[in-house]
Amino acid sequence: MHTPDLDLERIARAPELIDPVFLNSPQYVDEQLCAALGRRVVVKVETLNPLRSFKGRGVDLLAREFAPGTRMVCTSTGNFGQAVGYAATRHGLGAEVFVPAGTSRVKLTRMGALGARVHEVADGGVGRAARAFAAAHPDAVFVQDGLHPRIAEGAGTIGVELLRAGPIDTVVLPVGDGSLITGVARWVKEHSPATRVVGVCAQGAPSMATSWDRGRAVATAGTDTFAEGIAISEPIPESVARMRALVDRMVVVTDAEMLAAMRTALTTLGVVPEPAGAAGLAAIASRELPGEVVATVITGANVDQGLFPRVMAAP
Repeated sequence: MHTPDLDLERIARAPELIDPVFLNSPQYVDEQLCAALGRRVVVKVETLNPLRSFKGRGVDLLAREFAPGTRMVCTSTGNFGQAVGYAATRHGLGAEVFVPAGTSRVKLTRMGALGARVHEVADGGVGRAARAFAAAHPDAVFVQDGLHPRIAEGAGTIGVELLRAGPIDTVVLPVGDGSLITGVARWVKEHSPATRVVGVCAQGAPSMATSWDRGRAVATAGTDTFAEGIAISEPIPESVARMRALVDRMVVVTDAEMLAAMRTALTTLGVVPEPAGAAGLAAIASRELPGEVVATVITGANVDQGLFPRVMAAP
């Protein structure tokens, strides 16, 4: 279970460094949610912060490593770009975020408001454009979600907090580039080795699940899901290697199952997550998962306004 590049001591010290606004998010057992899902569920709500997601934990930790004036350059579908903008502003850095054309207007607006300079790129060339920009500017550094250990270690603080809830049999987490699940799993597997860690991908973006299953990064031609936050088509080999060492199982859920989970979160918790943020709930509701006590994280509440009618509609 050991992954040398994710350090337990750094995870333990991270809460002393990370902006407190991201730490100690609410986690609790809601009886209505348990009744809806038919089991005991500890839910951690990672939406009540300036980014509405967990991303600030890891990016804030990473940003501390760069000299003032450095420009962080990244690709994003929204939440990671918001975190880069926020952390850059806080630490005296710049933020250049490259996004696919057609990215959620909600997320585009929030990235700009948080200090990021946003570049929309068409025709699938986002990664090339971001790397070319970073290579052409001496003050720029390319940062990639899922690659940098500090990002996963910052996310690992969620694992520290979850285990304070008491014994947990299974932790179920959405999987995008893998920072959340690998950081949490690194801590949980060390301090509660009997706890199983299950990752959740969208059926229309199964590359991380396929990669975990095959033991190597397996890219896909594209994605077909409304869950932008976990719409991964080119897995990062380092992240896949960490997942293979730390994650017990991967499952996929459909868009319809995530939409139903969004409704469940609204009606039981009064929280409206974006589709990716509801993926853990969707898996608990629709897949056979082991254990009496299951925990999940709701992360991501940057919902496109066009989705609200579908969430509010009766199933």
